[in-house]
Amino acid sequence: MQSREQDGRGGVALYWDFENLHASLWEERQGDSYGKTDNRFKVQEPLVDVQAVVGLAASFGPIAIHRAYCNWQYFGRYRDALLQTAAELVQLFPPGASSKNGADIKLCLDAMEDLARFDHIGTVVVAGGDSDFMALSQKVKAAGRTIVGVGTARATNRHWAASCHEFHFYEKLSRDGQAAAPASGAGFPEEP
Repeated sequence: MQSREQDGRGGVALYWDFENLHASLWEERQGDSYGKTDNRFKVQEPLVDVQAVVGLAASFGPIAIHRAYCNWQYFGRYRDALLQTAAELVQLFPPGASSKNGADIKLCLDAMEDLARFDHIGTVVVAGGDSDFMALSQKVKAAGRTIVGVGTARATNRHWAASCHEFHFYEKLSRDGQAAAPASGAGFPEEP
């Protein structure tokens, strides 16, 4: 196995908090809360440009791990786009209607396990805007790896974005169809 020191860049691990990104885009378009039961527990129309995020991740090196976390019973219309990019679809069954953070926790645990097992992973890319990923960012940095975040400008927690080596706004990736320049702290809405 080739180590990341030998090839200079290392492999990339791409993890999606898929419903988080989809929900952010849904709320921007609908102007309503996605978290309402009527909105969340039904078949979802595709909104996420999967290839734009995969293209960004691939710009850091070869994608060695590609996982998307979600309750796929409502997101089946994304199946082909994700499978064409060799994503492993991780099924999460929420234990209750109000449960949250299941994807965040599983994603973080898997990312840390993968970093411990595979030393060729040099960059971790997380598509999701939750502040819950700040602890992952700290651990990835402590392990000497690079952390890159992707999230929507309106819904991304600014502290999570600042904790990354690089952060990219999804809207810029999708609009340009290519990796955009990393975002600085500017462009975030003010906190209430």
